[in-house]
Amino acid sequence: MILLLDAHALLWWLADDPTLVLSARAAIAEPGNEVLVSAATIWEIAIKRALGKLEAPDGLVDVLDDAGFDVLPVTGIDAETAGALPGHHRDPFDRMLVAQSRRVEAIIVTRDTGFALYGTDVLGA
Repeated sequence: MILLLDAHALLWWLADDPTLVLSARAAIAEPGNEVLVSAATIWEIAIKRALGKLEAPDGLVDVLDDAGFDVLPVTGIDAETAGALPGHHRDPFDRMLVAQSRRVEAIIVTRDTGFALYGTDVLGA
């Protein structure tokens, strides 16, 4: 299974926060699953961290590497797909996750119910 982590799911995982539900925690920990983090999510976290809206580890890319997570680059196709999505979800970072999940056939790990409006596979975080 390919998992694509939304920002809050990623941060809860890294902080070992009990807010992350057990089924999501188990799926992320499963060695047979591929865990991806979008470059857009790293960008989102960096912006919100700089604004003081959230706490995140320094050197996030290295932290992801140490955790065994792969960074999913944003492609031109992703950008076109995200831009063409219906306006169900106003957050451009989340729209990018929808586009990328379609391209790589990933399940988005999130607590955000807005993803379901796109028919995207979601694992509740």
